[in-house]
Amino acid sequence: MGLAVMVAGLVLFLGAHTLTTQRDLRAGLIASWGEGGYKIGYALVSLAGLALIVWGFAHYRADGMIELWTPPRALKHLAVALMLPAVILVVAAYIRGRIYTTIKHPMLSGVKLWAAAHLIANGDLGGIILFGSFLGWAVFDRISLKRRADPGAPPIPVGGLGNDMIAVAVGIVAYLALVFAFHPVVIGIPVVGA
Repeated sequence: MGLAVMVAGLVLFLGAHTLTTQRDLRAGLIASWGEGGYKIGYALVSLAGLALIVWGFAHYRADGMIELWTPPRALKHLAVALMLPAVILVVAAYIRGRIYTTIKHPMLSGVKLWAAAHLIANGDLGGIILFGSFLGWAVFDRISLKRRADPGAPPIPVGGLGNDMIAVAVGIVAYLALVFAFHPVVIGIPVVGA
């Protein structure tokens, strides 16, 4: 039951995010609903999808995960290490500097790195579906950006090295919060010392 709910959430969440790659369809919806209506609908569908993903995955874990393989301990350590640059890349999508101009789409790069790190560290069916879906979406979205005329990102001013230093500092703080607070408390899986 939990796995089905999670998959439904993935369809909603990633479906809404894939809609942004379909520029003609998106433009038609904005023309019909107005920019505000489109953004409200997009946000509501995304939030509903995210809630279903979280609820479904939590119930899937509580009901007993379906183990397909047992990742070696070294891959779990590698995943922890890969998460630091993943978080910094996501932050660099909003605090734009040279990282942003070099990577071009650091948010998608961060999501791909996050998903890949979690795929190598988890050998259960639910984890593979969850993180594989996000990885597939991020790859698809990055490919679609190569075909779009618009940049596909909100207009945020781009700074220089100072912004990169801020992005790295904020990324490190966010990473530590994820490792020591969010992951063990909210997700229920300790990252270190397990």
